[in-house]
Amino acid sequence: MGIFPGFGGWISQNTQQPKKSENVKSKPVRETKTHHGRDEMEQLKLWRDANKKKQYIEDPPTAKVHIDHKSDGLSTMEMEFILGLPPQTAYDVLTNEDNISYSRENNRGRPLLKAVSRVVTPEKDEGEGHRPIVKVEKELSWKFLFLTGTLPIRLLVLEEPKKLYVDYLKDGKGIRTMETFRGRFTVEPVYVDAERLCKHTKPKSPEEYKKCSGGKGLIASKVKVEQTFRPASPWDLPLLSSYMRLFTLETTKKVAEDLQLRAANIRGI
Repeated sequence: MGIFPGFGGWISQNTQQPKKSENVKSKPVRETKTHHGRDEMEQLKLWRDANKKKQYIEDPPTAKVHIDHKSDGLSTMEMEFILGLPPQTAYDVLTNEDNISYSRENNRGRPLLKAVSRVVTPEKDEGEGHRPIVKVEKELSWKFLFLTGTLPIRLLVLEEPKKLYVDYLKDGKGIRTMETFRGRFTVEPVYVDAERLCKHTKPKSPEEYKKCSGGKGLIASKVKVEQTFRPASPWDLPLLSSYMRLFTLETTKKVAEDLQLRAANIRGI
């Protein structure tokens, strides 16, 4: 077993609705230096052509939290949301190799989640695949009652681009409000036009979908997030721990909404 014995995670923060700022629009997805391949580029063209006729609107993210009272209040959050992008493009946006901040800004001009640094280390995970360990640092803007500030977030990340999932956990004391913080997100294909174009078959792979749709069917991405966390002292006290669970749930949804806005800009709103 490697350094990631558990499953996946995410964190974020709630502020105002995101703006269509240059923070989003001036940073195009990496189309030439990623492993999209020809099919991925064809899908991006299909999305942009379709979006000129009618804008695709993703459903809002859905999320829930389970509390294990037998494990000192260990909480598990499960969330799903759709990105109107083909899977590899969606994965590239989520892993953010270019270390771009493209989340909303609060009324003090701070981004909700600022990308500080991303370093691929020479260290390897001890688990299967021996994936390189990536050290990621973010800066989270927060507000509690009349107080505001920023919270450094330092994570150890293991990426698996071929299987479209990422594992990560906090790097030592990388999140001072959390005693435990680990997680995984996965990206799965969604065959948007299967019902309309594949009337006599239910495609089980991109190849089947391309065949039955005549190469005209859009492929979106379903992102599944699992996050296990336990607040550190004094945030583990009854009232404060309830606030932390709500904070994590609601603000993670807002980060997903920002990613959906990013996807919309890539499609060409």
